[in-house]
Amino acid sequence: MASSNFQRPFSRRGFLTVGTIGLGSLTLADVLRLEARADLKNYAAIAAKAESVIHIFLPGGIAHQETFDPKPFAPIEYRGEMGSVDTKIEGEKFSATMPQTAQVANKLTIIRSMTHGEAAHERGTHNMFTGYRPSPALQYPSMGSVVSHEYGPRNNLPPYVCIPNQPNVYAGTGYLSSSFSPFSLGRDPADPGFRVQDLNLPGGIDEPRFATRRNVLDAVNTYFARREKSDNIAAMDTFYQRAYSLISSQKAREAFNIHAEPAKVRDEYGRHAAGQRLLMARRLVAAGVRFITVDYGGWDFHSQIAPNMRAQMPPLDQALAALIRDLDRSGLLKRTLVMVSSEFGRTPKINKDAGRDHWPKVFSVMLAGGGIKGGYIHGASNATATEPERDPVGPEDLATTVYHQLGIVADKELMAPGNRPIEIVDGGKIVKELLA
Repeated sequence: MASSNFQRPFSRRGFLTVGTIGLGSLTLADVLRLEARADLKNYAAIAAKAESVIHIFLPGGIAHQETFDPKPFAPIEYRGEMGSVDTKIEGEKFSATMPQTAQVANKLTIIRSMTHGEAAHERGTHNMFTGYRPSPALQYPSMGSVVSHEYGPRNNLPPYVCIPNQPNVYAGTGYLSSSFSPFSLGRDPADPGFRVQDLNLPGGIDEPRFATRRNVLDAVNTYFARREKSDNIAAMDTFYQRAYSLISSQKAREAFNIHAEPAKVRDEYGRHAAGQRLLMARRLVAAGVRFITVDYGGWDFHSQIAPNMRAQMPPLDQALAALIRDLDRSGLLKRTLVMVSSEFGRTPKINKDAGRDHWPKVFSVMLAGGGIKGGYIHGASNATATEPERDPVGPEDLATTVYHQLGIVADKELMAPGNRPIEIVDGGKIVKELLA
């Protein structure tokens, strides 16, 4: 189920290309020898720079103009009323909604030239979670589920966790087995008395009785597995095994115990949903979780965008800056890739209701850590934030770059139903300018 960082660089497309070099002149053994040499030659190029990813997803389509790409010199009907602040990147500004994040900008890369063509929430979300445009013929897996498929659990922890819950169907397994689904907390870490669902022994069940029940269940599973072969049964068995690993490991259970954090740290992140969700994400990457999706807020402001941004952004700004500082001082930032994304941006011009509408032609994504440059702005939108002015980046390029940092070759083929080989990402390129 899990594979190593050492992936074969030849995809099916690459194999066919080799075959065209001299049809009939290369035997299968010749091709395999070439592939083995290519493996050794390219190993360093695909070694993982990041061990974990924290993907902070802001659903609804957050405005790039009111976050990472303000236009202070544009007419008021384009720039809006929020204003801007200086950042730790010389000559660059963020929106005035993000003063604390601006102070850690020297640790960040901002892509100001993200672009795709999907103005509907569902389709844009699919793009950003999978690196694929939606297809009526196939549901593609999320990046988190692909990472779960490729690497599996570490330290008895789920490889893929959603905080607080799986935010949408596109954050799931797609055509992969449901055994690669995310583990969801079930409750918000900011809730008083927060405990992760189903992570403790039921009342009256001690460790020996727990072990006995496990042995009985294993026998039942074996009985059914011999008679039925289906994804549901295999997936359920995988879920049981992972659940047992969680419940039986004190270290794994402790990873979810946000109450163990010092009060000073919890206050630094903020005692609100944004702060405690990102603090939980930091705890989980420190413990060994490979991919975490954090869902926060609702940013679909077709009206009154300024007061809505003033209300929602301060907690996120505080939490995001705290996360970057915390990961950096602990040394985790070097091996943790942080990504902040949304399904698209907002229209260049303020509408009649003092809001902005859907706009996928250009928007912004934030990256940090995991071998990504710090203090860098990639690409640019034009003067009114209408379209990319230079260096456009598509969802397939972003996904390919994230996979590359994790040591996963993005054009590796996985098997879809009907034994159809499907590339993890089709047509994406590594955006090398983003890499440290």
